Amino acid sequence: MATERNGADGMSAVRRAWLRELGVERLWNLPGAAAPAAAPELAPAAEVPVAPPQSPVRESVATVPAVEPERAEPVALVQEIPMQELPAPAAMPADPEQAWAALQDEVRDCVACGLCKGRTQTVFGTGSPKARWLLVGEAPGEQEDKQGAPFVGRSGKLLDSMLASIARSRQHDVFIANVIKCRPPGNRDPLPEEVARCSPYLMRQISFINPEMILVLGRFAAQTLLETDARIGSLRGKVHSLSVAGRKVPVVVSYHPAYLLRSPAEKVKAWQDLQLALSVGRPGN
Repeated sequence: MATERNGADGMSAVRRAWLRELGVERLWNLPGAAAPAAAPELAPAAEVPVAPPQSPVRESVATVPAVEPERAEPVALVQEIPMQELPAPAAMPADPEQAWAALQDEVRDCVACGLCKGRTQTVFGTGSPKARWLLVGEAPGEQEDKQGAPFVGRSGKLLDSMLASIARSRQHDVFIANVIKCRPPGNRDPLPEEVARCSPYLMRQISFINPEMILVLGRFAAQTLLETDARIGSLRGKVHSLSVAGRKVPVVVSYHPAYLLRSPAEKVKAWQDLQLALSVGRPGN
């Protein structure tokens, strides 16, 4: 089998292609980087008014850029919020695979709120229950409702590109779930009572997976999981935490891929969020 050759900068052509898809190749001034080809969802990197960082890979939380445009001074990167205790997993069958399958069946047959009346099918999530990372979105959209999987269509393709740029994929080391398992009518935000009935399923998924790191995508998911009404701009760039089975799990907040398609210049900030997630989502951190 032929092996993939790396360039003079040690970066493979495949990874450079993913970075180009995110529109960050020129921003980071990578050796040998060419101007990215124009694409409908990408803004030219040169138009993004940000200072060039020292390196595209951050080795610690303290060195990850997280300057919000509305503030004149840098924001502290690590800001712990009061930890929320997730319920310990209920008594499970001896076989963990059976326990996971039982939870899937429970979600599939759920009629706990009115959203069950308008759904095509529930969206449990995709990936392995042994995944290292957990990604949390808000609720299924029209295509997710039809296909039974989270983050499909254009936003799903962008998310896959984002994950591939940091050597992650939903097929291997990432599990993707939503706060709400059924599509709200017209893709509206879920109502408080719908969240109250459905979010315990997500809590059980988190307890079961016990991930190294949780990446939360979008305002609604971030506010729900962190139990806050803070704006997403103030939640980004900080490491939050949840307590899962007595262990602190770091939580990083970023923008929803659908928002990035509407506001491509914000992909630069999403790249920063991915670097922050990498810096804290490793064993031992």
